[in-house]
Amino acid sequence: MAVRAVRGAVQLERDDAGHMDEQVSELLTAVLERNGLVADDLISIWFTATPDLHSDFPAAAARKLGIVDVPLICAQELDITGAMPRVVRVLAHVETYLPRSEIAHVYLGAAGALRKDIAQ
Repeated sequence: MAVRAVRGAVQLERDDAGHMDEQVSELLTAVLERNGLVADDLISIWFTATPDLHSDFPAAAARKLGIVDVPLICAQELDITGAMPRVVRVLAHVETYLPRSEIAHVYLGAAGALRKDIAQ
């Protein structure tokens, strides 16, 4: 078994706590499902949010999904002129038998434009 990193992102339509919870939950669920993972496979998750998101912590959605004993941290993404607004990014460290080449990185909706080279 190896330690792997899985990336993902989603662009929110608006800065609203309920909407953030829904979208981040969808992103995390997709990351787990597409990689055949369960919560016990998670080592840690880093969340970043663009500076225009203030309504809630993205990690709160993970806790509501039942990811309660995994270290989570939230940080603010760099404020770069011209960057896509209202984006939550995820970097999950996992234990898996998948080789690096088979890891499915998940970029939902418009966030797919961020990493066309690895978006699934």
